[in-house]
Amino acid sequence: MMEKTDRSGKLYSRMRLWELPDQYVAEPIDGSSGSCLAVNRDGSITLLDKVPHCTTVRVPKIQTIYGVAGILKLLAGSYLLVITQRKCVGSFLGHPIYKVLSLEVFSCDRSSKGSHDEKKRMESEFYSLLKVAEKTPGLYFSYDVNITLSVQRLNDLGEESTRLPLWRQAEPRFLWNNYMLELLIDNKLDPYILPIIQGTFQSFQAAIGKDIIDVTLIARRCTRRNGTRMWRRGADADGYVANFVESEQIIQFKGYTASFLQVRGSIPFLWDQIVDLSYKPKFEIVKPEIAPRVAERHFVDLRKKYGNVLAIDLVNTHGDEGRLTEKFATSMQNILNDDLRYFHFDFHKICGHVHFERLSILYDQIEDFLIKNRYYLLNDKSEKVETQIGIVRTNCVDCLDRTNVTQSMIGRKMMELQLQRLSIFDAEETISTHPNFDDCFKILWANHGDDISIQYSGTPALKGDFVRVGRRTTRGVLKDGWNALMRYYLNNFVDGTKQDSVDLVQGHYIVSLSRDMAPTLKKVRIEAITPFPLVLGLILMGIIFAFLSLLRVRNDYWQLPLSIFWATMSIVIIRYLRANGRAFCNRPRLHKPTC
Repeated sequence: MMEKTDRSGKLYSRMRLWELPDQYVAEPIDGSSGSCLAVNRDGSITLLDKVPHCTTVRVPKIQTIYGVAGILKLLAGSYLLVITQRKCVGSFLGHPIYKVLSLEVFSCDRSSKGSHDEKKRMESEFYSLLKVAEKTPGLYFSYDVNITLSVQRLNDLGEESTRLPLWRQAEPRFLWNNYMLELLIDNKLDPYILPIIQGTFQSFQAAIGKDIIDVTLIARRCTRRNGTRMWRRGADADGYVANFVESEQIIQFKGYTASFLQVRGSIPFLWDQIVDLSYKPKFEIVKPEIAPRVAERHFVDLRKKYGNVLAIDLVNTHGDEGRLTEKFATSMQNILNDDLRYFHFDFHKICGHVHFERLSILYDQIEDFLIKNRYYLLNDKSEKVETQIGIVRTNCVDCLDRTNVTQSMIGRKMMELQLQRLSIFDAEETISTHPNFDDCFKILWANHGDDISIQYSGTPALKGDFVRVGRRTTRGVLKDGWNALMRYYLNNFVDGTKQDSVDLVQGHYIVSLSRDMAPTLKKVRIEAITPFPLVLGLILMGIIFAFLSLLRVRNDYWQLPLSIFWATMSIVIIRYLRANGRAFCNRPRLHKPTC
């Protein structure tokens, strides 16, 4: 029960965290005169006028923190997540933006000490997932401005709304810690309620002649169907898609502000790609009969939020991918109209792996939509001159590599239109005619793509060398090969735990005593007791010994049956892995998400 409330709207930017015997206390030390936040060992929270005197002999631990990410209630008690390191990475509309460098989880009570073994085991597993959440990449925040909204939506709020606390202005879709803030919101602790987004924030300043231009690229990752690459695919029944990201490109020049929005997201119907140790698992379309309804819900939602929609599908028309794009196209047939267009562009067939300049073919076919739906523009008096009335929605299979190359091309073309509108460029002038500006722009989008890819797949984006330097390079191809192998490893042996962590901290999995205390059956199959590295070692050993035996066959014919033996052993193990691959994978262990 709260003893008092703190109604000051300003967020505390620096606090001292006291670890006392009975509670954690966050004391503002940024010059504010606000109350201290105490999180008690029983999970309750209170406001205090000052830090209580410690009566024990043990000296309390103290450290500086820069924000409270939230409080999470699990089986045995509550856990406090705080920001322990930050870095200023630029500014958004004149206000500093910070990147989270370090999160830390603190257990707020000790009630698990008297718990029975099963409850302790479950609590230990949940706590280990929170430790994984400490390493969540790409978290950003501001104490002064709402970064969950685009420039256009922020200006459309009106002056009265912008006076509200930042969490009340925030777009819930892009609020990474929305679920963890509920207890603070319920107790009206506005100065401690810090909105955090997951995505990326990149910026640079460049000179074109005597003109100084500030360019920013910000990505906001949706939390509705968040997760890792193989474990969050397609859409749910409500039309929310995996890896949905809103990317905003902003120019600021002599008081003028120009903004252009794009979005990416998975193919909007129910489909899966279940990892089974194969390099590219087969796609499974789930409930194909409801695909048109799911796609309709997705695009109705997009039209409400962004206006007209152009859906660009970059997926192949052949093989397993072909089934996805065929279902996508047929699902769109009955909902297409003047406000919603669908355009398929077979990226790999037209551009191959090196000729990405052929994306100009795509631009020629969508240019009319881009010009008609424009961009957002404020003049030097902060008056609205142009409004963006439509959005381009781009997807490939992962919405990472082909998507980022395509979005960077569209962003380049729209920036050139904006710079021409601001009289910085002549009618025929392009970004590529200014080498320094061009290099900064390429790096901006390459870093943007890498950050989004790391959050979804665990590795930087493929094809990033084209975005970064404008052409495919040998080094880039080799790097893509390495990243592809790393994705295979992470998807099969790491991402299941990461998916559990995401579901836990974002409230997609609600901890329940009755549900989580259900008895578990003891596994007795070989995959339950055989670690994958051992199996992989046996395969490699068999291949090496078979090869060495073959080399000696000329001098010793008895080496031939020996090589056949080793080769046969490797083949048997590989066939077993293919048949039982799913059992060896690091799969999510939590129950089906609640949303």
